[in-house]
Formats: sequence, C-alpha cells, structure tokens
Amino acid sequence: VSFDSCWQGTSMFDKELMAKAEEILRIGRDRHLRIAAAESCTGGLIAALLTEIPGSSSVIGRSFVTYSNRAKREVLGVDADLLKQHGAVSEPVVRAMAQNTFDMTTAHLTVAVSGIAGPGGGSDEKPVGTVHMATATKDDVIHQCCQFGDIGRAAVRLATVHAAADMLLARLKD
Repeated sequence: VSFDSCWQGTSMFDKELMAKAEEILRIGRDRHLRIAAAESCTGGLIAALLTEIPGSSSVIGRSFVTYSNRAKREVLGVDADLLKQHGAVSEPVVRAMAQNTFDMTTAHLTVAVSGIAGPGGGSDEKPVGTVHMATATKDDVIHQCCQFGDIGRAAVRLATVHAAADMLLARLKD
C-alpha cells in the first residue's frame, strides 16, 4: 500500500476532534497561552491532534511521550516511590506528570494521561480501559478518571484524546 493510496489529504482525526483542537488553539492564541502535554497511553496523539492545525506552534511549544516508568522518572521527574506505590496508571502519578510538566516548561496549561489501552494489562482494580488524566495551571491540578471499558486499543486511545481535549477546553473556558 502506497502513501498516496492511504492519504486523502484530510486529517487523521475526525471532524469532532479537529473542531475541539481548533477551539483549544483559538482560545490559546487569543489569550496568549502555551499548552504542553505529557502522554503515556496515547503515545503522542494529543500533541499530534493539536499540531494538526496550521499555526499551532503559537500555542504548542513542546510535549512529552513518557510511555515507560523510566521515562516518567527521567523526563518528567515523577518520583520512583510514587510509581512503585501507586502504579503508572493512578491519580497521584498523573497529577505529578501534569504538575511536573507545568513546572519544567513555560506552558500555562498542561494535560497528562496514563492508562491501560489493552489488550491485556488490566486487573480487577484497574481494568483495561482505565485512564487517569490531569490538567495543571499555576493555580491547581484537576484529575479525572475515565473507564472506557475493553473497547479495543485504538478506541481507548482515541477516547482518551477526546476526553483530554474536553478537559483542556473546560480549563480554557474557566
């Protein structure tokens, strides 16, 4: 399969996600804000969505894909004891990811996600489809946990991008 036969010149994201991204960037530009992401289970899809829009560099300066615990420690400075005690897919870890991204960048708003996209890897306590996310500003960190269910790896990841975009929009509209 050639690139030309796959690529139709449109976005890899659906119209609803693109509309959310455009609104995030419009508000960010209007308010002269910078946004950064720290992503685990989405593997960079949030940054990919936001940078799909031309001119996004006026709002998006950097983002991080920290898929492994080691990357979360080394790149984002998440405490090893926090990871050991709670696991990567947890409220304390995702809060630390969001806060540390805020602290180490010039962003005014950050979003962080960590979850279990599947297949496998889940447990009774944290089933496949469990995703923790947080946003951070200079004032606070807000956490959200989503239970998307075992709907398939791609669907969990895209549902996470939708939820993260919604969190960003909610914070921008505060």
